[in-house]
Amino acid sequence: MSKVISTDKAPAAIGPYSQAIETDGFVFTSGVIPVNPATGEIPVTVEEQANQAFSNLRNLIEASGNSISQVIKTTVFIKEMNDFGKINEIYAQYFSEPFPARSCVEVARLPKDVLLEIEAIVKK
Repeated sequence: MSKVISTDKAPAAIGPYSQAIETDGFVFTSGVIPVNPATGEIPVTVEEQANQAFSNLRNLIEASGNSISQVIKTTVFIKEMNDFGKINEIYAQYFSEPFPARSCVEVARLPKDVLLEIEAIVKK
């Protein structure tokens, strides 16, 4: 049986989807964007957006009763591959060894025209 995970400490879903779903010992998050959940504001720089998105992701994972240290896989969608190094530096502040497996892809456009989005799989 699946359980819906939601929190007001991460951006609310802006469509017909759940923030995260827990099933069979895993938590699967939807893509998390860098929107401040309290104000609705989006930071300007890629570094600020990365911090906000990763903080939102951490808050969502904690709402599921888990820790960001339990993340086993992430996918990061970025608007500009030239920002990869900057995003990587912020990523390393949220994740530690052994680092989760990760995919990172450049995309043409993201919701609300943000610069990055991240999703994760957590092993309970």
